[in-house]
Amino acid sequence: MRIDILTLFPNMFEGFLNESIIKRAILKESVIINIVDFRKYSHFSNNQVDDTPYGGGGGMVLRIEPIYDALMDIKKDDPEAKVILMTPDGIPYKQEMAVKLKDEKHLVFICGHYEGFDERIRTLCDMEISIGDYVLTGGELPAMVVSDSIIRLIEGVITDSSLVSESFNDKLLDYPTYTKPQEFMGMKVPDVLLSGDHAKIAAWREEERIKKTRERRPDLM
Repeated sequence: MRIDILTLFPNMFEGFLNESIIKRAILKESVIINIVDFRKYSHFSNNQVDDTPYGGGGGMVLRIEPIYDALMDIKKDDPEAKVILMTPDGIPYKQEMAVKLKDEKHLVFICGHYEGFDERIRTLCDMEISIGDYVLTGGELPAMVVSDSIIRLIEGVITDSSLVSESFNDKLLDYPTYTKPQEFMGMKVPDVLLSGDHAKIAAWREEERIKKTRERRPDLM
């Protein structure tokens, strides 16, 4: 998979690209990630990419030209690349969307910033995504969140056994897990997990998933 991320703040992605599972996925060539500073596509000598909004109002609004030019540059090599705009009024992001998007060959994320973006930028996109009902300073963190959720699903990035019973598979949260010590400050590991009976352990875990989902996220049931 190839991912291009259009941003005004490329340095924000340094930790994201150089740590943990994402770094390993890049080294294994499971994914290619390009961070594109669309300020370089500005039509002005001072590299300006925003302007005051028509009709008045506070803040600055991203202009369409630099984003359009950056996208056209990317699409010269791949006209079928799927373009995703990160915006608070997009479709609420769910695990099911991550599962579908991981089968795409090429994704392009646009990170908004400042007060907003020229409405015409929406016409350049195939999809608009929101990671929650709140507002951030820009689309960089949401782009990282969505990219991470997709990359970890690509075959070979994480072992299949680690993905099977994760939260939100089958609309259920994950089961509780324990490790050593067997007892800590009076809190004990459930006996069933020490039994060695894999059938009983599997049944217990499924029951715990249902119980946990009922208590914490009944909306998923």
